[in-house]
Amino acid sequence: MIEALPWYVTRAAGMVSLVLLTAVVCLGLLTAARWQRPGWPRFLTAEVHRSIALLSVVFLVVHVVVAVVDPYTALGWASALVPFSSPYRQVWLGLGGVSMYLVAAMIVTSLLRGRIGRRTWRAIHLTAYASWPLAVVHGLGTGTDSAAAWSWVVNAACAMAVGGALVLRLRAHQEERAAVETALPMTSGSGFR
Repeated sequence: MIEALPWYVTRAAGMVSLVLLTAVVCLGLLTAARWQRPGWPRFLTAEVHRSIALLSVVFLVVHVVVAVVDPYTALGWASALVPFSSPYRQVWLGLGGVSMYLVAAMIVTSLLRGRIGRRTWRAIHLTAYASWPLAVVHGLGTGTDSAAAWSWVVNAACAMAVGGALVLRLRAHQEERAAVETALPMTSGSGFR
């Protein structure tokens, strides 16, 4: 049983990391959509987003470190830190590595946001949204539980949550665009030349 402990810890930390990353993506989309409800102001959504992002990094680090030290997988640090270099499930682990680096870029640039400027931060932050689908595919391809019904339920719930938040974000973007278009003065046909 003790020999299997790293395997259980890696699996659990990976799944918790995915659920937390899902929450981070959803809250990021809701923050960008300026979502708020009575009793839940917008700034609180942004603060919860930041806090869960940092917590997700903790579980991601546990997931990676325990996978590296697990004698069964014998990944080694190079396989964990250099995407697509592992002989063990190379593509799937590589996608996880890319996702990990996108999350790291998101966290580092968020911590340095005041120094790097909003435009740079936003550009990097937007590319980091790719970390979520890469993490999902990594888990489905690498995870030993990927065929289990409970794993499919968790992945489906994560996908539905991100999909719902994305719909809200796109709807808010359309509303913002419509408001700008109606606010613009109508110049054509007004008699001015």
